[in-house]
Amino acid sequence: MSDEVRLTIDGSEVLARQGQTVLEVARENGIYIPTLCHLKNVNEIGACRMCVVEVEGVSSLVPSCNTRIWDGMVISTHTDKVHLARQLVLQLMLANHDVRCLSCAKTGDCELQKLANEFELPLENPYKAHGEVRLPNRVDNPFLSYYPDLCIGCQRCVSMCSRIVGNGVLNASKIGTKTFIEAPFGKDWKETSCELCGNCASACPTGALVTKNMRKYQTSKVNKVLTTCPHCATGCQFYLLVKDNTILDVMPANGPSNKGLLCVKGRFGSFNFVNSPDRLRYPLIKNRATGEFERATWDEALDLVARKFLEIKNRYGPDALAGFACSRSPNEDCYMLQKMVRCAFGTNNVDNCARVCHSATVAGLAMTLGSGAMTNPIADITEDVDLILLVGSNPEEAHPVIGMQIRQAVRKGAHLIVADPRKIGLSRMADIHLMLKPGTNVAFVNGMINIIISEGLADMEFIRTRTEGYEELCEIVRDYTPEKVAEICHIDPDHLREAARMYATAAKAPIIYCLGVTEHSTGTEGVMSLSNLAMITGKLGKSGCGVNPLRGQNNVQGACDMGALPGDLPGYQKITREDVIEKFEKAWNVRLNRKPGLHATDVFPAAIRKEVRGLFIFGEDPVVTDPDQGHVIKALESLDFLVMSEIFMTRTTQYADVILPGISYAEKEGTFSNTERRVQRVRKAVTLEGEMRPDTEIFIDLMNRMGYPQPHLRPDEIMDEIASLTPSFAGISHRRLDAGESIQWPCPSKDHPGTPILHVGKFTRGLGWLYPARYCESQELPDSDYPFILMTGRILYHYNTMAMTGRTRGLVEKEGHSFIEINTEDAARLGISHLEQVRLTSRRGTIESQARVSDKVSPGETWMPFHFADGFANILTNAALDKYARIPEYKVCAIRIEKIQP
Repeated sequence: MSDEVRLTIDGSEVLARQGQTVLEVARENGIYIPTLCHLKNVNEIGACRMCVVEVEGVSSLVPSCNTRIWDGMVISTHTDKVHLARQLVLQLMLANHDVRCLSCAKTGDCELQKLANEFELPLENPYKAHGEVRLPNRVDNPFLSYYPDLCIGCQRCVSMCSRIVGNGVLNASKIGTKTFIEAPFGKDWKETSCELCGNCASACPTGALVTKNMRKYQTSKVNKVLTTCPHCATGCQFYLLVKDNTILDVMPANGPSNKGLLCVKGRFGSFNFVNSPDRLRYPLIKNRATGEFERATWDEALDLVARKFLEIKNRYGPDALAGFACSRSPNEDCYMLQKMVRCAFGTNNVDNCARVCHSATVAGLAMTLGSGAMTNPIADITEDVDLILLVGSNPEEAHPVIGMQIRQAVRKGAHLIVADPRKIGLSRMADIHLMLKPGTNVAFVNGMINIIISEGLADMEFIRTRTEGYEELCEIVRDYTPEKVAEICHIDPDHLREAARMYATAAKAPIIYCLGVTEHSTGTEGVMSLSNLAMITGKLGKSGCGVNPLRGQNNVQGACDMGALPGDLPGYQKITREDVIEKFEKAWNVRLNRKPGLHATDVFPAAIRKEVRGLFIFGEDPVVTDPDQGHVIKALESLDFLVMSEIFMTRTTQYADVILPGISYAEKEGTFSNTERRVQRVRKAVTLEGEMRPDTEIFIDLMNRMGYPQPHLRPDEIMDEIASLTPSFAGISHRRLDAGESIQWPCPSKDHPGTPILHVGKFTRGLGWLYPARYCESQELPDSDYPFILMTGRILYHYNTMAMTGRTRGLVEKEGHSFIEINTEDAARLGISHLEQVRLTSRRGTIESQARVSDKVSPGETWMPFHFADGFANILTNAALDKYARIPEYKVCAIRIEKIQP
């Protein structure tokens, strides 16, 4: 049966598709119908009646936004009757509307205002209300305000919050005949479950719900610069709104990964830091006599750096130098940093912060599949899926816009299995929540595979044609019975059985994971186990499936792609391959070091041993972010010379000899690569006062001073060089991206559209390797002296070291202090009350923090964020390393908790 529908609209016969609305057909055919409450795929309740049309044979006017078409339908969209009805709707709305357009933050951008002008409403409204209910404004929230007298009751904000964001904290209520919105922006805003994402304000057609920044400008009088969010690796697109060289606000764009959504960090924490008065603005050199930093010229600073690094190189050899790239900086910056280390320093001792977050992903998936990256696009794993297996990931807080899309998927009917030691927000929506003991991921996945194989649920055809190592894997997982795994993981064996069956039998079931899998001493094997699980069920190389790591920082994927790794040149081309080395030597006109470099986590002990003596750190703060803070400080103090390129003073800069002031994402051109391998543009929005310089120019100047003749290149020219040397980036350029193309690598040619799904038909390595992983315990377990497991992680309102988010007042007001989650039973036994200060001690140090007592963690387990200076979690954490990726075990260390006696 054909789904084609023939109908007449405004006298013209058109063809449409079964199930379409009148409004959709009209828009597809260039026919204008005004709307107000309608927001496609968000709010289609037809409440305002602005979109009414006449339909032949129907006595009353019908709303076009939710009236489905039928064959032979005859529609009139602009009759006198329709026009008068729309005009009446507007007048009734304005009867209860406080018309104060000159002072309204939304003036010039208000949909109600535009329609009133379009319909030429008279100044005197015959329906002006008298004695109507007046509700107080809600303006206590630091980011959002609600003005009830400007609300038209369209409920777009309500639908946005419930249907799209999936939080449901906004509700429509009535007093008499007046509809108003219960907006949680009053004095108790910190106690509500509102996530402060501001998507409700984006949905509001009037000035009723607005961000407070809107009062500083009119939309028509600011410059809008499209760019990419600098926080997590979701890759949200937004506009920076700029006036007088100052960023005033952020406006969401309809990017492929965010679809017009933003989180609280993206909307409110992405620009205050750019204009912060404590930005580094001039080069600084430490006076060795006083220990104080003194302002210097660029020539003085760069000459000193070049001289000191050359002295170290000439005396101790090139491998006595090292450099770290910044995973928050564009691809072009990371490429030039690794090129500087290899060509001017003469070493492969280059790395980036993936070493301490997702290096296990890069190593693990590269070994089993041939490519260490997310296999499927974000939209593919959150839309039209039957089940989501979420392991060691809390996307509502670490990747909030992806978290919103997962909530949408579950509300639409997708099943959800959560495997995580904590009760996270998505646990409430899960069909099954497996609260694994921290550090037992390999046992958990082997148990799933045991059940799938023993119950005949494996995809034997896929295993036979696409994989190798099945027999050895079978031999290993035979021992991981549900009962044994339940004992190891502290879970119910029947819950494990049900989870395995649900995942195996679902047609479309992506695995989504994050740092709860990778940040272990067996992190790489945890990743490879998940790869095994996807392969034995045939869930790779197809839509709605795959193994999908959510990368942490905005460009940590790109930093790895660009070759900021000790064993890989750009595009994961191996240092150990002679043909690869020769290609880069010819292009760069230099003899390259053939020895693979040190991982970042190995550079610090090497510095203590005096094997590494000079270090260049670009945009990283390892004193805060790396485990065992005392160990890191000792390493930095052991260096002969430390150079940092930064935008702020940090805990690490105090150990530097020279500090070079770089620029933020909002001041530079380039690209970020998000978690789904999508390369997106970063565009310059402002130029600030001071002597800060683009980081690529800093690296190029230093390369030339050290004797390597590097021509000065613009960011677009750097990307062209990247494309010329990197097969997976061969077709990517700023020109294509500026033309509106959205490209996911691999993109092997200039006419290639990019690759949304990896491993279709064949794995990058040929046959997928079913890696025989055996469960091993974490390297530091509780004992009588340190009886609790400590896990660490992120929270919604802050990002890593708070260098950016800590300069946004409202975010600090919402969450500004260290805390540790303790189980209710443990707290009672220790005599610790909720919100009481406690002392935490590990084998590496002691801190104080605030106890948050609940059942979010299991007895004997604790969790705390690592962001806060008043209780740095990484003073406590263990620097035990994974044998493959050298990633630290942040997720399991042993601590003691003590009540602080008055």
